Amino acid sequence: MIIKQAKYLTSVVEKDKLLSDNVSEFAFVGRSNVGKSSLINNLTNKKNLAKTSSNPGLTKMINYFDINDGEFRFVDLPGYGYHKAGKKNEQMWAKLIEEYLLNSECLKTVFFLLDCRILPTELDKIMLKFLIQTGRNFMIIATKADKLSKSKQYLAKKQIAQTLGISEEAIILHSSQTNQGRENILSYIENTI
Repeated sequence: MIIKQAKYLTSVVEKDKLLSDNVSEFAFVGRSNVGKSSLINNLTNKKNLAKTSSNPGLTKMINYFDINDGEFRFVDLPGYGYHKAGKKNEQMWAKLIEEYLLNSECLKTVFFLLDCRILPTELDKIMLKFLIQTGRNFMIIATKADKLSKSKQYLAKKQIAQTLGISEEAIILHSSQTNQGRENILSYIENTI
């Protein structure tokens, strides 16, 4: 899969504004500051397509990105587990994520991101359970792999798999710095659309 073109499309905060056409979508979900925007930028080879920040909780809306002139879309969902935004806003974003995951007719796969340096939290376990219950296709991507040595990467992968009760093969290690895992993800997208 070669991504030749990628551009910001729109942002939505209400269920009835979710895009509904026949364009395949790949959504990115995970805790705040897990690297969703960095992964989108890495896959598209565009540094500033999705806004990145060292401050968690930057994504407050569902952001849509058009890929290869309508071939498919990336959907950046708000991060969860960030409390400085206030409980009310956090609940609103959680509801928005839930509405999208339950109702999107275009969604092909959810890329569920975890920081490979941190064991999955209770919120991560809840998200995984929710994805399984909804019957959505998902792929687990362990981000920030460049922060660990090769031996520690594979130990982290093993620990994540054990914590979530899944197989290690279900997890792709990714680094936006080294492009590790990038081709695997792009090949998956190509085979899915």
